[in-house]
Amino acid sequence: MYLTFRWYGKQDPVTLSRIRQIPGVKGIVAALYDYKPGEAWPLQRVLELKEEIAAAGLDFSVVESVPVHEEIKLGGPERDYFIESWIASLKAVGRAGVGVLTYNFMPVFDWTRSDLRRALPDGSRALAYDEAVIERMDPLEGDLELPGWLAHYSRADLARLMARYREIGSERLWENLGYFLTAVVPAAEEAGVRLAIHPDDPPWPVFGLPRIVVDSNSLRRLVSVVDSPSNGICLCSGSFGALPENDIPTMIREFASRIAFAHIRNIRITGPRSFEESAHWSGSGSLDITAIVRAYAEIGFRGPVRPDHGRMIWGEEGRPGYGLYDRALGSQYILGLMDANGL
Repeated sequence: MYLTFRWYGKQDPVTLSRIRQIPGVKGIVAALYDYKPGEAWPLQRVLELKEEIAAAGLDFSVVESVPVHEEIKLGGPERDYFIESWIASLKAVGRAGVGVLTYNFMPVFDWTRSDLRRALPDGSRALAYDEAVIERMDPLEGDLELPGWLAHYSRADLARLMARYREIGSERLWENLGYFLTAVVPAAEEAGVRLAIHPDDPPWPVFGLPRIVVDSNSLRRLVSVVDSPSNGICLCSGSFGALPENDIPTMIREFASRIAFAHIRNIRITGPRSFEESAHWSGSGSLDITAIVRAYAEIGFRGPVRPDHGRMIWGEEGRPGYGLYDRALGSQYILGLMDANGL
């Protein structure tokens, strides 16, 4: 198990030189952020990114993410074209020597929050989700602020997408995920890359859109679709942990052979389908991070792990959830637990 850190490229105020100074961090989690969903990544661009990271004394450990085009998720008539494009990006990742590729199958919206800057009692600010607030919001009216949303769609396109997803429902979405995996997992095996699906965040329907990767039952279904180590999981403690019935240490033990990447973060559950993100320390949230890292030690996990979303502390500004300071603190908490458990 080794520490990595998310980096958003040259536009990220959290520079590689600063990340390099965090004790224990060996790898970088990054992507080609200037390519739209459905565009194939050229090998040369992936190699250039790898060289830039290496020049800072770090390894390019994980690609997060190669976006899955909506036509693939919807099972539209152009999905085979976009799957081939996705496979081309996957092959470029493999040829560049990056062994883990994270992706998600969330309809339209990536992680969803009702508040990007909730003030916490200690003076920090954090991402938060309140179901009652979300139910009053209309994404088509632009009253919900989220990084990356609406950037790829006009409001008319967004309305059409949402209508199409509501028509297909969760079972058809599962079928479309199976079609996708049947096509891409053999290519991942050949490329020497482990795919790592990120769970839906939060793990329940949002704005009437289906969510399917939400708990142990869904992970059992996922790994049975294509029985291959390359059909792997990004086990995100914060995403799964938003459902109190999800026992993260137990999930780690059950899916040990399929975990390709670990996201470790804490949340404080504030009510039914409501939570706010907290410091990584077990005492600050509803998740027992100590038990989570102990479970990784028990299964002998030797893959990449990263501190996931962090609070904005000490007056730091920037991309919500991805400031330097709290994620750096979180990495040191995880590092201490790793040391204590012989990882």
